[in-house]
Amino acid sequence: MTDRSIKPATKRHSPCLPRFALLAAVSWLLSGAALPARGQDLDLVLYAGDPAKPAMIDKIEDAEERDAFVALKAVEDPGRKRELAEEFLRKYPESWLTSFAHSMAAKACVALDDLQAGLDHAKRSLEILPENGSLLVTLANVQVHGGLLDEAEVSATDALEHLRRFQHASIYSKAEWERIRRELQGSAHYVLGRVAATRGLRSSGQRRAEQLSVAQRSLRSAIALNRSDGIATLLLGIVDYELGNRDAALASLAQAAQAPGPAQSRALAKLQEIHRSGGSPNKSFGEFQAGIRPLRIDPRWNQETPGEIRDESGTYAGSESCAACHQEVAEAWSGTGMAKMFRTYAPENVIGDFSKNNEFRDASGELLGRMLIEDGRHYFELPAGARQKRFRVDYTIGSKWQQAYATRLPSGRIHVVPIQYNRLHDKWVNFWEILDDGSSERSKVRNFHQMKAATSYQVHCSACHTSQVQAEGSVIAPERMTFRETGVNCEMCHGPSQTHVDAMQQGREVSAAANEPPLRFNDLDHRTYVAACAQCHMQSGVIQPGARGELNYSGRQVAFMTERLQRPYEEYSRNAFYKDGRFRETTFIVEAFMRTQCFRQGQAHCGHCHDPHPADSETNPTSLKFRADQDQMCLQCHQTLAASVESHTRHPVGSEASRCAACHMPAIMNSMMFMAGTHRIDDIPNAAMTEKFGRSDSPNACLACHSEESNAWLASELANW
Repeated sequence: MTDRSIKPATKRHSPCLPRFALLAAVSWLLSGAALPARGQDLDLVLYAGDPAKPAMIDKIEDAEERDAFVALKAVEDPGRKRELAEEFLRKYPESWLTSFAHSMAAKACVALDDLQAGLDHAKRSLEILPENGSLLVTLANVQVHGGLLDEAEVSATDALEHLRRFQHASIYSKAEWERIRRELQGSAHYVLGRVAATRGLRSSGQRRAEQLSVAQRSLRSAIALNRSDGIATLLLGIVDYELGNRDAALASLAQAAQAPGPAQSRALAKLQEIHRSGGSPNKSFGEFQAGIRPLRIDPRWNQETPGEIRDESGTYAGSESCAACHQEVAEAWSGTGMAKMFRTYAPENVIGDFSKNNEFRDASGELLGRMLIEDGRHYFELPAGARQKRFRVDYTIGSKWQQAYATRLPSGRIHVVPIQYNRLHDKWVNFWEILDDGSSERSKVRNFHQMKAATSYQVHCSACHTSQVQAEGSVIAPERMTFRETGVNCEMCHGPSQTHVDAMQQGREVSAAANEPPLRFNDLDHRTYVAACAQCHMQSGVIQPGARGELNYSGRQVAFMTERLQRPYEEYSRNAFYKDGRFRETTFIVEAFMRTQCFRQGQAHCGHCHDPHPADSETNPTSLKFRADQDQMCLQCHQTLAASVESHTRHPVGSEASRCAACHMPAIMNSMMFMAGTHRIDDIPNAAMTEKFGRSDSPNACLACHSEESNAWLASELANW
């Protein structure tokens, strides 16, 4: 691996990558870690410090395939690793670990200087798992070296986003990952700097100055993150020299000339050129070098360090205070699923059948639970050893598709009964058994009476079902956790509003930015908007307790929403995904949406399609804005398609198949015992993926209707389109 400087590529050189880059992409899979049996449970709140359960290896059920992958990940020689990776991909084309095998093959190919093969493998890996930050850094370096500037810019930008979003994989300590991440981020900023520098040096006038200034900022960031990056330092020297910053250029070039590596000779040659051109005519080159001041990069150029947050105290007023002025909105909100997410018991709130269809039996037919009403109060009777024990319903959870029930102990602990009532199917189910394949502690009805941590409402559910949850002393334990209000109240989304309430009551005008509480969602940027929804609708978000133990809110007035790191997707069980990489569970609905170009480039947010407090919530359970004409959800942006629906959809206007969602949001996500539309809303039917992984692990929107047709028919039809 040698040159990655600004010089146009006339020979095939490997891009200079961090020495660990061949290992980082596949996370824990490349370590010598033990191979666990299963992955992270779904539909549970994650806290910082929770032990991870690496999961991708549990996707290998065939012993021979498992051994082949273990052998692949153990190999260090790039030639042998490429050979084994490509052999694995040929022999096990339907493997759950296809993305990781392609990732290893990609990096091995780059190490062997076969850059085109590296690009091909990387793209196939990222098609399944696009959030692979370290692979994106490798890809960006290869692309910029090959002159693919636009592609390199996208890859490097995506890499920086994913490196910011995700916490360290379980095989790394926090300190180890921070070191690795800084180097990866530095390499990505180098790519952005080289892209801008190349564009600038090929341009003139204002365009030239603008691009070189962009390059200067990116390269300073690269060096702030990785001071030993000699090539970034060399390129910064060239850029500063072109911008007329002679002293800054000399400082960078002198530092690059002192560091052994591919940049050293280039930097020395540039310094000699500057000296010969009259830089210091009365000094020898040695004297000229000795007079150059050391390079100083202000740490503030590190764009990956969070900016200072104003730690102004934010006091919460409560939903009743909001309703005093916003009565119409408050009434609409009170009918929504958010308001009813968790409610203190009231008989009229119970939707389950506690009178007739009021028994729950396991698969063998054995009675495990009975639901009853006595003296107007709802109860569960569940096994407790050799006898039955009665548990009072103290809370209801949910109101639309399904309802769960919780009982409160004298100590204040709240536990959720495994048996829930599914409204769509009109029956009692053990929902955790369905979701967890019967393997989790929370799904064991016979153990409920023991009141173990697995069924604790405070620990596992409260952060998304109740408002302003606080852990005393930042200790995540049921007896140390309190909440301000049941359900999801106004300030969970709009932020602490006591200052606003006081000002309104006193007749004072308060000027605040749209992203300062109370948030004005109509004026928010799309990322902040989605972040508000992601507090509850992002399965992989990890909660870090605040300074006063705040869990699902912040005590700050400004920036009250904390940006949660995400747990790496490879540490979830296969229940979360299809083999083609798409999310299978609606708990990952924000993660799916964030993959779309509608969000990444088009600035789409949840509020474009959903109204969080619609007036018709009783008959509009999905809170859609365009119930009468749901295509308007897409056509509000893609207006030109409205005039040519049939030519775009290839189906008659008005038919179900001509609906936007039929192709782009097929119902492939598991919800509360029904299938919901994927929120990767630019999803396009992919015949190759369906052929590779099969219909069950790569469901196809076309075959959902044309179920009798073959994969060959599908490929032919889509090719004609």
